[in-house]
Amino acid sequence: MKVAVIGGGWAGLACAVRATEAGHAVTVFEATRQWGGRARRLDTEEGRLDNGQHILIGAYSASLALMRTVGVDPDAALLRLPLTLRFPDGSGLALPPGRSPTLALLIGIASARGWRWRDKAALLARALRWRLTGFTCPPQASVADLCRGLPAPVWQQLIEPLCVSALNTPPDHASGRVFLRVMRDALLGEAGSADLLLPRVDLGRLLPDAATAWLARQGAEPVDGRRVRALHCRAPDDWQVDGADFDAVVLATPPWETARLLREATGLDAAATGPWLARAEALRHEGIGTVYVEGAPALAAAPMLALHSGAQAPAQFVFDRGQLGGPAGLAAFIISAAPAGAGELEAQVLAQARQQLGWTTIRPLRTIVERRATFACVPGLQRPPMRIADGLWACGDYVDGPYPATLEGAARCAEQVADALGRQ
Repeated sequence: MKVAVIGGGWAGLACAVRATEAGHAVTVFEATRQWGGRARRLDTEEGRLDNGQHILIGAYSASLALMRTVGVDPDAALLRLPLTLRFPDGSGLALPPGRSPTLALLIGIASARGWRWRDKAALLARALRWRLTGFTCPPQASVADLCRGLPAPVWQQLIEPLCVSALNTPPDHASGRVFLRVMRDALLGEAGSADLLLPRVDLGRLLPDAATAWLARQGAEPVDGRRVRALHCRAPDDWQVDGADFDAVVLATPPWETARLLREATGLDAAATGPWLARAEALRHEGIGTVYVEGAPALAAAPMLALHSGAQAPAQFVFDRGQLGGPAGLAAFIISAAPAGAGELEAQVLAQARQQLGWTTIRPLRTIVERRATFACVPGLQRPPMRIADGLWACGDYVDGPYPATLEGAARCAEQVADALGRQ
């Protein structure tokens, strides 16, 4: 079939690659000149930066397979570390390398610094309960509900940073069911599934550059700098995108852009697309902020540290970009679930760095805030389905599925859409 994929982020590129593999003739449209969507490289006056510090984990099988397909070696592009949530004062959890995830978790909990034995026993008991129940919970349960009664050190140094980094939603408002799914895949998978995978190349080289080159070599057509304006349906297998004919269309754009295309489309039954639009437009979104600084001392133990966060200390993590392929002295502070009014982020982060890290000579380089970086992964959320209409599909990390708004969620949705195209 002739397939139009609209949107050149990770979801769109992944769908284009898998559909091309299946033998379809694919054209992928990207509105900007920069591929990668919300995981993209930024060429700025201050140098080459990313629009955020994205982290993968070893359990992200679809993302890693996609990278290999287009010629990116994950072992070279990603630094693999055991799951580590160490704070500047040395407290926190660090899993040992080379063990099964379950055994590594047991060893990590037993050796956690700054925790009393009663703290460790409480976490072990709760983790055992989650495993015995198959890592499931009622759909309306929040992460706070799941963890109610856990000691303060466990909550502050493990649950809260894990939840906000994985779901980009504060634990009081985050879906317990999605949180447990991520924990299940990380902790019940094969050896290395819980490992952190930190990019040591820029986000363009991590996938988009190789994916667009691969698509072109395979005869697909990646088109950048072109925002699709008109979508017309003449029949379930007869579509027009800005006047060009296609057999099927995949909307791999953010939910608000997909909603625009649907509302402005012609030939679609509004009554049929109404329920999809209602779910998409009901999604709330969370921001992610990144404060880049220069002149930072190297982090001694690892290229990342967890930080104690709060109302006046917004960053949850700091990354030593000098250890991840960037220039020496470059550090990135990450603020998940960043507030909409982020004007004070830079000053607050600099104060946080002085207080928790003792960094007094760093200089702010650039602050980037992606205000609608992810959907708010709240309990009981009804996400829009993959199928919009016959021959019309939605593809993205926000589409109904088990994962939060992650690169893996985008890659898995893309695989499902490509399979659906084959059935069509």
